[in-house]
Amino acid sequence: MAVLVIDINEGIKPQTAEVIKILKMNKTPFVIALNKIDNISGWRDFAKEGRGLKESIELQRQQVKQVFDERYMTLIGSLNSFGFDSDLFFNINDFTQKIGLVPCSAMTKEGIPELIMVICGLSQRYLMSRLKLGEIAKGVLLEVKKEKTQHFIEAILYDGELKKDDEIAVASFDGEPMITKIRVLEEIEPLCNKFSAKEKVTASTGIRMQLIEKIEILPGLPFIVYKNNKNEIREIFKKELLENIKTDKQGIIAKADSLGSLEALLVLLREKNINIVKAGIGDINKKDLISAKANLEINELDAIIVGFNVSIDEEAQEFKKALSTPEVKIITNEVIYRLIDDVVAFRVEKQKAIEKKRLMGLSPVCKLRILPQYVFRNTNPAIFGVRIEGGRIVSDLSLIKANGEKLGKIKAIQADRNSVHEANEGMEVAISISGVNFEREVKDQEFLYTDLGESMFRNFKKNKDLLTAGELRVLQEIAVIKRAAEKEDWGA
Repeated sequence: MAVLVIDINEGIKPQTAEVIKILKMNKTPFVIALNKIDNISGWRDFAKEGRGLKESIELQRQQVKQVFDERYMTLIGSLNSFGFDSDLFFNINDFTQKIGLVPCSAMTKEGIPELIMVICGLSQRYLMSRLKLGEIAKGVLLEVKKEKTQHFIEAILYDGELKKDDEIAVASFDGEPMITKIRVLEEIEPLCNKFSAKEKVTASTGIRMQLIEKIEILPGLPFIVYKNNKNEIREIFKKELLENIKTDKQGIIAKADSLGSLEALLVLLREKNINIVKAGIGDINKKDLISAKANLEINELDAIIVGFNVSIDEEAQEFKKALSTPEVKIITNEVIYRLIDDVVAFRVEKQKAIEKKRLMGLSPVCKLRILPQYVFRNTNPAIFGVRIEGGRIVSDLSLIKANGEKLGKIKAIQADRNSVHEANEGMEVAISISGVNFEREVKDQEFLYTDLGESMFRNFKKNKDLLTAGELRVLQEIAVIKRAAEKEDWGA
């Protein structure tokens, strides 16, 4: 069972919508905590006077009650669009048919007793068969916290009974058990954030532990009591992890701050038809960058590391700076739906760039304005200045005049007295063309263009979505020139 917290004043945001989809997909029962009722202007906390939540809502001033009704009714409508019927919890007779909404305030604590009551009631009513304690203590690790000079592991014990003198097996990300003894065992006290030392604790409860052995703790991974059954535990861990963390033969690298976050990230990536070759928990590291770099040889589109609520460690940052291939992209965000949007947008643009690179590798398209004030040699070869009005030029590119007459190939390009292989739109460069006399053949021209064949022109037309507005204009001008010089239906 899950508790979905929604700000009553904000309603369902994109990230909340993604969570609802995941809950629905996994058929997870849930109740909604309608938080921040205290932020409704004029709201009065009658719980301080010993009133129940339902009575507190009814006692609000008419104007305040109207705002509350509008906001929770809007939420009911939004949930309906996801296929869920819902209502305030005290209006529901059958919780198998409707999702319960519990108005509350994490700030004033109003509605929290009712929320706990609903969770307990639903658990007893519908999860009775799953509430029986097992013989083996099992739990999930949440995070490592530092208190003064000591490190504590906070966790949830969800089954069995755990004793201070027990040995436990903690799962690594690949499912390998790491065996350790417990030095300190503490249990969280009711309705507060303090812990007290215990000799044993019984599920379900929040606990805090100090372990004797130093092992790498990854948030969200399971632990279980160890009874000299390492092989059996290994199978349990691997089955649990492999069912949720499935990777592909090719794809991107995905990292998240916990197992639950990683599972959600993989689900959302696959919804966008994005494959994942490697997934892990924790900050982005050097190994992740090496894996992403290797993807450049397989598929440039997969040279991405996606990080949800994680950072890039120092070694990885230094390695990234030293990389000679800036094509390796790292995308991180603390909001999962924004992260997915960023990844999708990057891959779309990257795909266009890859296609454009392939397309432009066939033959660049360009329009050059001749700069007659910059003539460095008249012939053998002719060297003169041009401004690239559209597209780009490369060495060995064939040019034509504005009347369609062939001129020759660019032999070399210079920018700021340095030889370059290519030059782009907006640049002013010097070009050399063999077998041309500038005074006789070029001086009277204003523009030069790429000499395109019909098949090449048609190829550009098929992929016009990859071209800039400037390149499209140049193509149109070349078509006009060719149709006037060669045939009316050229390139059609």
